[in-house]
Amino acid sequence: MNCRGCGAHLTLPLIDLGTSPPSNAYLRAEQLSQAEQWVPLKVGVCEQCWLVQTEDYTSAESLFDADYAYFSSYSSSWLAHAERYVDEMVERFGLGADSRVVEIAANDGYLLQYVAARNIPCLGIEPTRSTAAAARDKGLEIREVFFGREAAESLVSDGWSADLMAANNVLAHVPDINDFLRGFATLLKPTGVATFEFPHLLSLMADHQFDTLYHEHYSYLSLTAVKTLCERNGLEVFDVSLLSTHGGSLRVFVQRVEPLRLDGLGLHDQSRPVQAAVQALLDEEREAGVMTTAFYATLAPAAERIKHQLLNFLLQAKAEGKRVAGYGAAAKGNTLLNYAGVKPDLLAWVADANPHKQGKFLPGSRIPVVSPERIAEEKPDYLLVLPWNLLHEVSEQQAQLRRWGGRFVIAVPELTLL
Repeated sequence: MNCRGCGAHLTLPLIDLGTSPPSNAYLRAEQLSQAEQWVPLKVGVCEQCWLVQTEDYTSAESLFDADYAYFSSYSSSWLAHAERYVDEMVERFGLGADSRVVEIAANDGYLLQYVAARNIPCLGIEPTRSTAAAARDKGLEIREVFFGREAAESLVSDGWSADLMAANNVLAHVPDINDFLRGFATLLKPTGVATFEFPHLLSLMADHQFDTLYHEHYSYLSLTAVKTLCERNGLEVFDVSLLSTHGGSLRVFVQRVEPLRLDGLGLHDQSRPVQAAVQALLDEEREAGVMTTAFYATLAPAAERIKHQLLNFLLQAKAEGKRVAGYGAAAKGNTLLNYAGVKPDLLAWVADANPHKQGKFLPGSRIPVVSPERIAEEKPDYLLVLPWNLLHEVSEQQAQLRRWGGRFVIAVPELTLL
């Protein structure tokens, strides 16, 4: 396979997680008698541009289909994050009624609802029918297309050249990352700004977050790789900030690369200055070893250790007559459960607040997804929180667990009972 970013041949493996179904391909009851599509889940590293990426086995259209079940608005902490983002961007870039905001991967309108509430014209791009419909129910304008340069050109002709483009947790989800970024260079106004949020590769490696590897994530991103990708496609990184979301993320600010123009007596540059934070983080990544092969050798043994810890815990709990249930039918949980080979005999069910997942079954493991009310009804001894990045939120919402002596459990980065 050749690198999606620069075209160089991939030779450095990161991890082989065996085979599994796509992590968001939840099953309906009538599908349990049918075979699932199990495909290899392998991740490699480009030694030219240091883009970490899955090998190609499935198309984006099959992964992000009409029944796509990830809805952002069922996490209260994520909604709060989105509202803070809008407040900060409006303040920093002076957005108002004459501005245009476009969000790529608008999902169910979790973010644009706060833009619309400020009476700022906004548009969402969302290719999955299920989430696009939920966003329209909030009164938002949504285009159901996969974003790239061609879609951007169409939006420009429709008058949607953007002052701000938001792209939260989507840069990792696109197979043709160069065409995707060229779309931003096309749709942004000359003085426009785009922000990308994505889990940071340094956090993934440091905390052994192998469960964030799944087919819908085509890329795993460092600032080093993103800066190179942007420069290749007419964009410049001018600022970056660290976020706590998703176990450690980056928010990268980019602008179009514009030629200097003659203005009166001299050249005039409309671009924003590159902030010191950019070089500081690039230096940190270099010191951590992002551009060395040794940096990537630690994840596979850590994943195997976590798998064994989880299986030992589940088998011991079963031997002791304890009941273990799960919380959060998250994609990362499906990676973990399928890699470890966990089935309903060891994990009875998984509760999730998203009604679009309730009544379905996890891909691969076929563990049933139920409503959170099931927790109080059955009083499990342990609640395995699969989206460990939401542990604080879940433990607050399900504090009742402690009333009957139940305990919360996470498996990543180490098996921990709380």
